[in-house]
This record gives sequence, structure tokens and C-alpha cells, in this order.
Amino acid sequence: MGETVGRDPFLEKRRRLVERLVAEGIVKNERVREAMLRVPRHEFVWPSQMEHAYDDIPLPLGDTGQTISAPHMVAIMNELLEVQIGDRILEVGTGSGYHAATLAVLTCPSLDSPSPLVYTVEINSSLVKFAESNFVRLGFSRVIRVIEGDGSKGYPEASPYDRILVTAAAPKIPPPLIEQLKPGGRMVIPVQSRFFEQNLILLEKDVEGRVRKSNAGPVIFVPLRGDYGF
Repeated sequence: MGETVGRDPFLEKRRRLVERLVAEGIVKNERVREAMLRVPRHEFVWPSQMEHAYDDIPLPLGDTGQTISAPHMVAIMNELLEVQIGDRILEVGTGSGYHAATLAVLTCPSLDSPSPLVYTVEINSSLVKFAESNFVRLGFSRVIRVIEGDGSKGYPEASPYDRILVTAAAPKIPPPLIEQLKPGGRMVIPVQSRFFEQNLILLEKDVEGRVRKSNAGPVIFVPLRGDYGF
């Protein structure tokens, strides 16, 4: 898969968006830039939102109450994750599948893995179907596996993970996700404080299993649902 799937009428808009993110200092890593260029966001937005596909804003996914994240937020989270080729990744909150698709490019640029490398868990059954159809249509299905369920509990069947991404705000970092992160791994998760502020947290686990957290700044995400959510 190159920058386009067939004839891409949005290619120039996507290029302008990505270059603006580079100019603003949001995208620094060349591999993150390439992933943002390769993944056609317009293929993942809700059909009614097509004209806004390359606006740098979150967009609603029908009446599900969920959104596709703004491109700058996808880029920020991917920069923090520092995905390496061959990493096994867990994503909590598939949505339409856009963010998982960028992770797939980062961990397997050829999109030709013999087994999944990105495991993404979604609690909304209609979005599970929507994301799966997007992955099949666009050639991501060999790298990405979609699981319907409570992502706040992770997905222990494929753990441990080199990287974990959570795309909804949690009241605290779910203990199962920390357990499922490999030593040397990284997790990026929005966490809501008791004052209803949200901050993007980078959690790093060292080779001895010790955890260090740092705050990457304020964010706004939909709430995490499930046993360890709201």
C-alpha cells in the first residue's frame, strides 16, 4: 500500500495537513509523518463527515457517541509511543479504525505480517463492524485484529504488548493494562482528574518492571467505558 488506495482525490489535502503538522512541530518523526501520509483518513470518517476529513478536528461517528480523533492528536500520541517495527500493540477504543491503521503502518510498513501485530478492542458493536470493513477494504486486515469487548481490561490473550494506546479518558490507569505492558514498553492514555480535567499520560515500564509516568499536557477525549472506566 502506497500513499493512496486507487485514485485518491484527497491526496493533496492530506499532504497539506501533514506538512502543516510538521511545520507546527507536532510531527517530528519521519516514520510518523509517513504513516499519516499513507493512511487515508477520508476512508475512516463517517460518510456524512466526508467533506471534513482533512480538517484537523475530531469528527462524530454517527450516533455512537464516539469520535475519530483529530489528526494532530493521533500524531502526538504516535510520537509519544515511539513504535518500532515489529512491535506488538494494544489499542483500547477502535472507533472507525483510523488510529489503528497508522499504528499498523508504523509496526509493519509492508502490511504483510503473518500474524496480527495490532490488537484493537472496541465496546460498540456497530463500530466493530465499521472498523473491520474499513481494514478489509483498505488492506490492513493481516496486521490488525479487532476484538469486541471491554478494552479497559485489555486483551490478555495476546499480551504482553510493547506499546499500549488508549483513545478514551479513564478515571485512572487500569491495572490490567499496566500488567499487560512489557518491561521496556510504553503506554499513552488520557486520564481524567477529580476536577474533570484530562491529561495525556505517558507511562513507561523499565526492564525491571518499575513504572514511571509523565504528563504530556491537557486533552479532551470521550470517557472510557467498561469495568475500569466510567
